[in-house]
Amino acid sequence: MKTTSIVSASALALAGILAASGAQAQTRDQIRVVGSSTVFPYSQAVAEEFAKQTKRKSPVVESTGTGGGFKVFCQGVGPAHADMTGASRAMKKSEFAECVKNGVTDITELQIGFDGLSIAVSRKNNFDWNLTEREIFLALAAEVPDEKGEKLIPNPYKTWNQINPKLPNTKIEVFGPPPTSGTRDAFVELTMHDGCDALPYFKELKKKDAKAWNTACSRMRQDGPFIEAGENDNLIVQRLQSDPNTMGIFGYSFLYENQDSLKAVKVEGVAPTFETIADNSYKIARPIFFYIKNAHRNVIPGMPEFIAEYVSDNALGKSGYLAERGLTVLPDATRKKVQDAAKSAAKLAEPQS
Repeated sequence: MKTTSIVSASALALAGILAASGAQAQTRDQIRVVGSSTVFPYSQAVAEEFAKQTKRKSPVVESTGTGGGFKVFCQGVGPAHADMTGASRAMKKSEFAECVKNGVTDITELQIGFDGLSIAVSRKNNFDWNLTEREIFLALAAEVPDEKGEKLIPNPYKTWNQINPKLPNTKIEVFGPPPTSGTRDAFVELTMHDGCDALPYFKELKKKDAKAWNTACSRMRQDGPFIEAGENDNLIVQRLQSDPNTMGIFGYSFLYENQDSLKAVKVEGVAPTFETIADNSYKIARPIFFYIKNAHRNVIPGMPEFIAEYVSDNALGKSGYLAERGLTVLPDATRKKVQDAAKSAAKLAEPQS
């Protein structure tokens, strides 16, 4: 939550745009939400509750990925442009600059909770999976150190037992998010980078050339074992259900909602749960966000009511319906700050990175 500013001039500017394009304005009797596939089920649940409570049309919610969501959100102000976007990471400085360039200058950032990046397999898979971040990196990185640890080579590992003899002799096949996804960004930063640092070669490289380290530690392999599955995490879930030897990477809500058919792969001995995500004992957890275009707030029908529903105790509270969908909720005091920021249209300051 950054500095506070109530919607005024930007909303009036949008009202002028709408008035000048009456026919187009008539096509915008629905709120439009884009963004993260991780935040998508939460936004969808709020949209359904909003429609039930207000009898208005349910907002249109699209799963575009975090990066794709910011791209759409920042395209401009007016009925042709999205009103809000969900994100599984904070907005970047470059994305903020793109928004400002296109006249989207008044944005509210709300952290709605926490999410654990889950690695999952089918319950038909009988192995008790427990991977270290080092093993995950060696399975999925584009390049790894050679046997002597002297140079990088294209990743040669094809089966899990080639990385650790205690792991099964099964093909490495992991379905995960594309580069436009905030889940991909978070997975690289929280898992791949830590796994990278567990290898002596990369520790030395980091001291000598941080830029080269970042490039080498961030590149996912493209020779088959890692498969980009698009922004629809339900497709990953379906693939795991049909093939017990594959793994998938997605937000905790998708594992939680499919726990009858899927199970978690432990990371460093810890499985993702509401408790381990909240107390940071599960290593690959992250905050998740919702962004509001304040110029649209008092012009697009139903936006104030939708925002109020999104941050309500009924949605974000410990016993709220988003917790039932898999959201790890905020502490009470933090949730109150989020509610205050949503109500006052707290204005996002330029991100530092």
